[in-house]
Amino acid sequence: MDIDKDGRSVWVAERCGANSCADAATGKMSPLDPVLTFDASGKLVKSFGAGMIAFAHGIHVDRDGNIWVTDANDNRPRPARGAPAGTPPPAAPAKLVGHQVIKFSPEGQVLMTLGKARVAGNPPEALTEPNDVVTAPNGDIFVAEGHAGQGNNPPPDTVARISKFTKDGKFIKSFGTLGSAPGEFRTPHALAFDSRGRLFVGDRGNVRLQIFDQDGKFLDQWLQFSRLSGIYIDKNDMLYGADSESSETSHPGGWKRGMRVGSAKDGKVLYFIPDPETKPTGTSAAEGVAVDAAGNVYGAEVGPKAVKKYSKK
Repeated sequence: MDIDKDGRSVWVAERCGANSCADAATGKMSPLDPVLTFDASGKLVKSFGAGMIAFAHGIHVDRDGNIWVTDANDNRPRPARGAPAGTPPPAAPAKLVGHQVIKFSPEGQVLMTLGKARVAGNPPEALTEPNDVVTAPNGDIFVAEGHAGQGNNPPPDTVARISKFTKDGKFIKSFGTLGSAPGEFRTPHALAFDSRGRLFVGDRGNVRLQIFDQDGKFLDQWLQFSRLSGIYIDKNDMLYGADSESSETSHPGGWKRGMRVGSAKDGKVLYFIPDPETKPTGTSAAEGVAVDAAGNVYGAEVGPKAVKKYSKK
């Protein structure tokens, strides 16, 4: 999720009320719109994107109010669960969807695409599992790629990188690879810039934030914000991090699920918004986070498939 240029309205990218807008057996796309905007009271204002996005994952509102959405999977049909080994998948649908970044106008007109529909590969021709996208002040585009690296023993060729493009979509470079050393990633899940132009990466599989300059030079890593799925940095350099997966027993550090708020300047954590679901297992807390101009914090929750608004006291 992200906040509109007006500072009040909320944009949400979701998966058609399920975990994909594509039917797993046929690849047929849902008729529902996966991109929605709401006013400050939670009233739906508009929606669009039906049939264009299989697995909405990241959303970004740029300085001109355009909406960028990443599609981190595709609509290839899969054999039915329990089918004998070697069973061929059903015939693919005519419309190819997935592994792209799509730039929309606020009215839903497609202005640009990065990547080739339903083709996982390397830039400039293709992208692989784009998780998030953000634009720099000069318009350069940064895409976080690779969702599969956070599991146990991922293959060594698993994609885990940041790819950079000009504002017109021309490929510049990629940096990062699978691993846990500085500058390596195990699922770069979320992106944000601070006021100094530093790129913050939620390196979820490594339970850390990594900080880079815009040429991909590693600057620092922070562990104190836990296992982040979503990050947001406001104009005052307050950093909001959403941890939707941790439990005190399953992840290093004994982290609790919820949203941590601190300074992007020095990394000090100041506040914690706990997961409203108190069960020790499961995934229900906010995976996406955004903050409006009035300081209200919004959490996009995976389990309840809902948005919660937290008002500043």
